[in-house]
Amino acid sequence: MVHTYQSPVRVYKYPFEIVMAAYEKRFPTCKMIPVFLGSDITHEYKSEDGAEHIVERRCRLNVDAPYLLRKIVGVEHVIFIQKNHLNRRNRTLDITAHNESFASRISIHEHCTYTVHPENSEWTCFEQDASLDIKHFFGFESTVEKIAMKQYTSNIKKGKEVIEFYINELISEGVTYLPPWVGPPEEREENPSQDSGLRSRSDSVGSQHSRHSLVLGATAASILSKSPPKTESETVGEPQVTIKTDMSTDKIDDDYIARFLGHLTMMEESQLVQLRGMLQKTHKGKIPKDAHILRFLKAREFNLEKAREMLVHSLAWRKLHNIDHILEHHEPPEVLEKYYPGGWHYCDKEGRPLYIIKLGQIDVKGLMRSVGEELILRHVLAVNEEGLKRAEEATRKRGYPVSACTCIVDLEGLSMRHLWRPGIRALLRIIETVEANYPETMGRLLIVRAPRVFPVLWTLVSPFIDENTRNKFMIYAGKDYLGPGGLIEFMDKQYIPDFLGGDCYCDVPEGGLVPKSLYQEDLVDKSPEEQPLSYDSLYQTAAVVKEFPHEAMPERGSVVTWDFDILKGDVTFTVFRCRQTRPSAPHHQHHVSGTTTGVGSVQYIDKNMVVGRDLSIVEPPNICRDGDSVQGSHVTSQAGSYILQWKHFESTKPSFDFPLTSHKSKVMYHTELLPSAAFRGSMTSLQSCQSGFSSLSAGTAASGQSIAGSCPSRTLAVPPR
Repeated sequence: MVHTYQSPVRVYKYPFEIVMAAYEKRFPTCKMIPVFLGSDITHEYKSEDGAEHIVERRCRLNVDAPYLLRKIVGVEHVIFIQKNHLNRRNRTLDITAHNESFASRISIHEHCTYTVHPENSEWTCFEQDASLDIKHFFGFESTVEKIAMKQYTSNIKKGKEVIEFYINELISEGVTYLPPWVGPPEEREENPSQDSGLRSRSDSVGSQHSRHSLVLGATAASILSKSPPKTESETVGEPQVTIKTDMSTDKIDDDYIARFLGHLTMMEESQLVQLRGMLQKTHKGKIPKDAHILRFLKAREFNLEKAREMLVHSLAWRKLHNIDHILEHHEPPEVLEKYYPGGWHYCDKEGRPLYIIKLGQIDVKGLMRSVGEELILRHVLAVNEEGLKRAEEATRKRGYPVSACTCIVDLEGLSMRHLWRPGIRALLRIIETVEANYPETMGRLLIVRAPRVFPVLWTLVSPFIDENTRNKFMIYAGKDYLGPGGLIEFMDKQYIPDFLGGDCYCDVPEGGLVPKSLYQEDLVDKSPEEQPLSYDSLYQTAAVVKEFPHEAMPERGSVVTWDFDILKGDVTFTVFRCRQTRPSAPHHQHHVSGTTTGVGSVQYIDKNMVVGRDLSIVEPPNICRDGDSVQGSHVTSQAGSYILQWKHFESTKPSFDFPLTSHKSKVMYHTELLPSAAFRGSMTSLQSCQSGFSSLSAGTAASGQSIAGSCPSRTLAVPPR
């Protein structure tokens, strides 16, 4: 495998001639680079006018390798051939180097250039690229590769430090100015621009002193003031700050990286420069901002090819859906503005924009049936684009890189009702889209007031969230967010929202139930009787008649969850624990005449079984009315088999022998078993936290009155949507 390295532009705030004098002091040996044992000149050429100087050297480098490996290969040092071509007329130095030792087994090539800064003739730029190809090396290919990469990285880090050391040494010796090369009179007449390099010594000394007073911020500011105009596609991330060395190539320097992108290792800088170069070739210079490119590299752990593939697909997606202009054209409908409980709220302690969403107060069904899944997704994308824009503004104002946002998710009011299957499916689609196109934009996610049902939701969605993103989650149950290590650790006290115990007014919408009058007919599903499986094929349909309740017994595990809709009639829902390990087979299966294939009831509980002896009730009977949608869960803390039972319920009792009702109900249900390993240590909070009815269903809670009176129920009855 061929490894490549490409450096960003490194800027020396000194004239080219001073930098060249410092560079020459590195030879024949350099005390600051211990691996450089020495060099011998094998060829030298100087032009008659002194404008060009070519030197070829044979350099000896120490090998920082294990003793055994050195003995096997039989060398204590390796030889490199270096060729320097100094052109004083153009003020450039071109350096090439390659290995002489083991050339048939290893191929190392390096190319470096020193040039005058294109926007400041008193500064010097340095660029470097290299390649390493290990073909075969006595079976030690992997070891040699690691040694080579380690040493090369170490030498790169030293490079700028060495040049600046010798520049300071020159200054201490009184050398503060060296005149540029001047050609013969006839050449100056042909090229009058050469005279611009002639200055009096006093002027040059004064300007040199001025240059020494410059700091890094001034460097970045000077470069920023001459940024090229934005292209139409440059709408993501921070402003595109570039150094133009010619009309076809835009380059970035290390000072810019430190100011706008943050600290990167030498190899990370190289991957950024290389990916940027690839995009300039394939996308004709219309590329996203450097911070956006860097996010994709981080998401793929700086694997160049994987990051390129991910980013190219994202750019195509942005183009297809016109995402670059979504903030210009997206106007959320009144329903979203009023009932989508999310909004921006100041920033955290690190300057990251802060977004708050009251997830527990969102009416998932209401929003999806009022505006549809597509418009909700587009609204979320607009929020992400707004986050990038705010991060860009924070970077400019604060003087350091801000590339991500912080999000507070308030789960007060969250219940199993929110785990509505179509809503979960829409949520997973949103997560998948955001993960693919906005990687590394989440600085921190603070989940507060997490109720008992949160582990169930977390188990469903966490597999779709990137591991790096999951590691940024902080979860607080109850009022833990108010104590040490809570919100105060991440945001200033003055910005803690009032609804979370702070003093800062927060104008994020409250959410709540979406009125049915706002539902759109084409978004409201047809009668459940007509399309019982319209949302998810995981659901099953069963008929429940008077003498034959329907029962389901999921496989054994840690948490039993259920999600069902009453399609017809009323039922009571109960969860039993059978003390037997598992009934061998259903006790009875009843098929209801006149129903579709597969619709019937199954019983596992024998009529001879007695509650207290053979069975115990773990979830008390709960009345579920026609049209109710019910979700719930139970922690299987005791051994035994768990049975879910739906039993027909009669609202009125006739006073004569034959009934007026059909004694038949119909239920569409899905039950699932979640293993404890999926909860990542959250089982304790699941058992200890008690959540009441959601405020979203307060108006309909009466329809789910429990027969058990004061016994708390973990199911929630809500009206059909």
